[in-house]
Amino acid sequence: MNKIMLMGRLTRDPEVRYSQNESGTAVARFSIAVDRRFKRDGEPDADFFNCTAFGKQAEFCEKYLRKGTKMLVTGRLQNDNYTNKDGQQVYSVRVIVEEMEFAESKNAGGNFAGAQDSGNVAAAPAPSGAGDGFMNIPDGIDEELPFN
Repeated sequence: MNKIMLMGRLTRDPEVRYSQNESGTAVARFSIAVDRRFKRDGEPDADFFNCTAFGKQAEFCEKYLRKGTKMLVTGRLQNDNYTNKDGQQVYSVRVIVEEMEFAESKNAGGNFAGAQDSGNVAAAPAPSGAGDGFMNIPDGIDEELPFN
């Protein structure tokens, strides 16, 4: 079984090209930075993975994805080995995207990407409990729950 699931931010805008065959299939290439869960002194804080998406997913990348967008990518690893112009073998892997989805809301991601692209200042946080997506839990509810 060859399956990989990554959550991270795009390190650059996707590069989208169209194949020269009669169908003109879209091919998107991008890289994703995935934070390391445990960090040691002197080691990098993140790992970087090259990804490739085809067809409708590549068109989705071109239309909606930008540097800094947080994504959940599921796919498979594929060897991307080649011999360079000096005759040396170069070894690498690429993630072939099978599924992808946004890992945060547009508003949450907008502050990250917007700060880089336009120099905007992050918006003030919303007041607690007001439209933050969470409902207030009434006092005394603990006695009614079947678990504690």
